[in-house]
Amino acid sequence: IVGAGPAGLSCAFFLAKKGYKPTVFEKNARPGGMLVYGIPSYKLEKDVVDAEIEVLRQMGVDIRCGVEVGRDVTLDELRAQGYKAFYLSIGCQGGRMAGIPGEDAEGVTTAVEFLHRVSEDETTPVRGRAVVIGGGNVAIDCLEQENQMPASPEEIAEARQEGAVIHCGWGPSRILQENGKVTGVEFKRCVSVTDANGRFAPVYDENDTMTVP
Repeated sequence: IVGAGPAGLSCAFFLAKKGYKPTVFEKNARPGGMLVYGIPSYKLEKDVVDAEIEVLRQMGVDIRCGVEVGRDVTLDELRAQGYKAFYLSIGCQGGRMAGIPGEDAEGVTTAVEFLHRVSEDETTPVRGRAVVIGGGNVAIDCLEQENQMPASPEEIAEARQEGAVIHCGWGPSRILQENGKVTGVEFKRCVSVTDANGRFAPVYDENDTMTVP
């Protein structure tokens, strides 16, 4: 099994129940995938995930971390070792930028990259003002009006309790930078999010802008 995220671990569990002794290869230092590297501890304690994974080990699952299939070992090499079948569960962990000017500035990152970095080292320093762009559970600052936000009401309430200020109906226009470092974000008013067919196709008022340092 290539990848020790939710899909790979689920595959290992059901194979082990049937009497197989699968081997799981994981490129990161810890198994769990986005359960470990994408969800903060205050949402999902790491020891809870570790306990579930320990059950898999006791069922006979061999989990090998720090091994990237395709770089450290190839499928052909694994076939030569006697492996007969492969389950590829390499995840869908890529972040996506907004496609606006200034995204190359120091201090701009995707949520997935940021969460992975903090999950690896929770002492990672985070200083100063932060602007979060997006309206899902990961982000909570949004293009949509609040009743259209994909984030759950509980997530929105928790964000406000933590002191987050939510600005609805704004989309990023450009990242402002000075000497290569981000200094702020310019937003433009979003007048509609979807087209007549309900597809995501935001329309903006380019003259109604605000800048957040």
